Amino acid sequence: MNYNNHRPGLKARAAHLAIHMSLALSSAAAVLTLGVSAVTAMPASAAGMASDVAQALKLRLPKTPIDAISCDTLGPWCEVVSGDTLFYIDETARYLFVGRLYDMEERRDVTAARLLELNPDLLAAGAARVASDAPAGRDETPVQAGASHVDLSSLPAAGAIHWGNLKGERLVVFSDFQCGYCQRLTAELAKAKVHVEERPISIFGAASRKISEAVLCAKDPAKALHAAYSGQALATDKTCKEAKALDANEAFAKANGFAGTPVIVRARDGAVLHGYRDAAAIRRFVAEGKGVAQ
Repeated sequence: MNYNNHRPGLKARAAHLAIHMSLALSSAAAVLTLGVSAVTAMPASAAGMASDVAQALKLRLPKTPIDAISCDTLGPWCEVVSGDTLFYIDETARYLFVGRLYDMEERRDVTAARLLELNPDLLAAGAARVASDAPAGRDETPVQAGASHVDLSSLPAAGAIHWGNLKGERLVVFSDFQCGYCQRLTAELAKAKVHVEERPISIFGAASRKISEAVLCAKDPAKALHAAYSGQALATDKTCKEAKALDANEAFAKANGFAGTPVIVRARDGAVLHGYRDAAAIRRFVAEGKGVAQ
């Protein structure tokens, strides 16, 4: 759903944070079980809760810089901002969680979305690479960062959904219908007025595969694509020969190191752009390829 000239990745930041924790906690304490005796009762208001959590973290993690704490949007969890990293602590200030938080109803990576809000220059592809570690219905072989240019000639005509401005510059987009960034990207691709050749891959496993098959086998695949992104249920009991081409999409993605989505490829020359981009960035990407012979 990778995402290399950007700030340190989440895994590196999490590891850095874990080092701070180990220095701050006693040898008998565990990272995920922070017993905070300084907090005896949590106030009802989110602001009061955040204040108490801040005090608890100051006591237990004195070497970890805390930039912001929010306790009003994630139920029993408070979100803590530390530099370019997010982590979460429960309202009792006992359990601390470092990792990706997913909203299963909205099918989105909450952590990745917040990191992008906090760090607009962060490559969304970096978040997507971590998202590829999410539980999936099939095994995925870890791969290195994807290639900067690829040869699209091996891909079959089947396995693609064409939409957008069919007279515009053609961009091949590798996506997953359960990827929040892919959903957001569709609006930006439409604004950029490009010809989109969307090729689904199943980063999130068997459930994603079923949605992709339903879209490809629909009477109007382009319409089904947008319906899938909007969360509408599609008939998944129908199969078609086009759906078999999904294997080719996934083999191509794996061979070229596409471990996350979305990935945008300029059809003119095979140049690769990893991650979510807005319409302006997409137009720049298209313009950069204008002088490249097809």
